[in-house]
Amino acid sequence: MDDRLPELGDLEREVMQLVWAHGPVTAEVVRERLSRRLKESTVRTVLRRLEEKGYATHTVDGRTYVYQAAEPRARVAAKAVQRIVDWFCNGSIEEVLVGMVDNKMLDQQQLRTLADQVAKAKKARGVKKE
Repeated sequence: MDDRLPELGDLEREVMQLVWAHGPVTAEVVRERLSRRLKESTVRTVLRRLEEKGYATHTVDGRTYVYQAAEPRARVAAKAVQRIVDWFCNGSIEEVLVGMVDNKMLDQQQLRTLADQVAKAKKARGVKKE
């Protein structure tokens, strides 16, 4: 998956949420679970575009395409956040976190939990504490 994924439209985001939540899925399953009624051909077109953009992949089961996410939701979300951090804060994640605390989006407990998770992830990867 490309590190610079194209942005998604509203329908594409909704379809990807379904693929992440229920994948692997067929176009028919996606169509049935969408919040609005669409033709199956429209859903297949959206899924094909998601593949072209690098968000989804498919396998073939008989004559049916079965779609799954190309990357986990958390990884795609992290890439989107990185893009925002780069755009607005010149790459400073610290500036974003301070802004989130200042705007009461994160409290001290959530920050401690995040710090613990970061420490565990670094330890799991063998990264020394700075």
